[in-house]
Amino acid sequence: MDIPESVQHQINQFQQLQQQAQAVTMQVQNVEIQIQETEKALEELKKTDENTEVFKQAGTLLIKVEYADALAEMEHKLETLQIRKQTMTRQE
Repeated sequence: MDIPESVQHQINQFQQLQQQAQAVTMQVQNVEIQIQETEKALEELKKTDENTEVFKQAGTLLIKVEYADALAEMEHKLETLQIRKQTMTRQE
């Protein structure tokens, strides 16, 4: 039984869309994990006082940073990830 070319084309398009949807879903899940990790780090950072030494990871190194800078960076990262998740959710 031969499938008409137009139907085969539609099947191929459907399969491509399905693969794209799966990829977006995986990306959303990855961003959700990053959001959870960032929220946890931010929560722990806020439990400390401003005089606590804070370090951030840069590759395989830990670099000392100012508390206020670390806090601002984490809040900015969280905001960026949440916006990214919203954008990807719309793509889904």
